[in-house]
Amino acid sequence: MSTDRDTSGRRDETPLTRRDIDQLLRQGGGTEKLDGRGLNLKGIDLPYFDLVGAILARADLSGADLSEADLREADLSGANLSGARLVGTILNKANLSQAILSGADLSMADLSEANLSEANLCGANLSESTLHEADLSRADLRGSDLSGADLGVVSFFGATLNGAILNEANLSGARLGRANFFGAVLSGANLTDADLTDADLSGALLSGLTVSELGQEQ
Repeated sequence: MSTDRDTSGRRDETPLTRRDIDQLLRQGGGTEKLDGRGLNLKGIDLPYFDLVGAILARADLSGADLSEADLREADLSGANLSGARLVGTILNKANLSQAILSGADLSMADLSEANLSEANLCGANLSESTLHEADLSRADLRGSDLSGADLGVVSFFGATLNGAILNEANLSGARLGRANFFGAVLSGANLTDADLTDADLSGALLSGLTVSELGQEQ
């Protein structure tokens, strides 16, 4: 499939627009057949857009507005979403492995069961987001904001969370083995039944943690 501009050849030239994506969808017959691998979508404006199951691996979506778009089960592996606006975006079961999300705004986004392994989330805003059962193993979350996020049963195995803010976050049942929380702020976080095997909590602020099924705090 092609737009008026050829997207099958050199994909790193002029960024595509919403009109181009509309045309690709009409030609392809639906989002599940949208193949946007490697496309230049820098700064594209797609809020509320239906992109369920779209293939956007390695696409450049830096600075894009995807607020409240539906990207369920989309393939965004290796995509560049740095500085993107993803407020309230639906990304459950999406593949964001090795994606670049540094400085992105994912507040209130739904990332439940998403694959964010080895993703770069440095300085990202994930406040009030839902990451229940998401895979963030070996992800880089330095300086990210996860305040009030639902991180229940999430995997942070080997993740880097230096200086991250996790105030009032729900980490119940989370797998935190070998994660680095140096200097992180976990005030009021819920760590009930979390696995902290070999996790580094040195220098972290841990006041008001909930650590047991009985809700006892320390």
